[in-house]
Amino acid sequence: MAVQERHTPFLTSLLAGGLAGTTVDLALFPIDTLKTRLQSPHGFIAAGGFRGVYRGVMAAAGGSAPGAALFFGTYETMKPVIAEMRGGESSSNPALTHMIAASIGEAAACLVRVPTEVLKSKMQTNAVGSSTLSSTLKMVLSEKDGRAFASGVFGGLYRGYGITLMREVPFAFIQFPMYERFKIEWGKMQGHDASPLQAAACGSFAGGIAAAVTTPLDVIKTRLMLGSDKAGVPYKGARDVVQRLVNEEGSSVFLSGIQPRVMWISIGGFVFFGAYESYRSMLMSES
Repeated sequence: MAVQERHTPFLTSLLAGGLAGTTVDLALFPIDTLKTRLQSPHGFIAAGGFRGVYRGVMAAAGGSAPGAALFFGTYETMKPVIAEMRGGESSSNPALTHMIAASIGEAAACLVRVPTEVLKSKMQTNAVGSSTLSSTLKMVLSEKDGRAFASGVFGGLYRGYGITLMREVPFAFIQFPMYERFKIEWGKMQGHDASPLQAAACGSFAGGIAAAVTTPLDVIKTRLMLGSDKAGVPYKGARDVVQRLVNEEGSSVFLSGIQPRVMWISIGGFVFFGAYESYRSMLMSES
């Protein structure tokens, strides 16, 4: 059966995505903090345990709206463009269209998301010099890391950009085709489009699966962004992180934080996609 890609105006998807991103990031920030501390090389307790779970929330708040807005603005814009480029094939098999559009959206969103993640991770794990957002930013900007993008200008703000893309693109490849398919099948069963609440359930289920599968990549990303191990020895890149984790902590470390990650993204997916579809419907009805 042919599937017609819906068209969402760029400004609508930009606003709906930004509002939804801010809603979920602020609501579920403590769970993200616990996940990050579980993945810290210093260990959960030394990284802060259950204390100060809102450390870094201002960094998250500053990046969530533009990051989510960039993603959905790009994703919704690219879906019909890619579908048209693929011709008749996309109408009967839209999964690849959603994968490509989501990947382009993630590449755009990571321009905002990665600096936010770097600052947030430092503050969540109580790194030296990270008592305030301004002091953390100053510290990260002073880190002239040759492995980070344009470190002479941005310091360590873009440390881990590559591995973040390596995490987000597979995540998007899994989540968004499932999310879109679940909505379509649910709509077919009831004879009309899925409601925002039903879309939220679809996003939650798809996100939980994608979160579990990509947890090892998330562990590598967290270690790279923190910059060094518990002895202060800097990581030299993703391959170095993998080798040292296997040799020093065992392969089971790659599943560190999987429970809060799956819980956070499942709940977050429900809130995020529900909020996005609600904001989208509201904005579309007023336009």
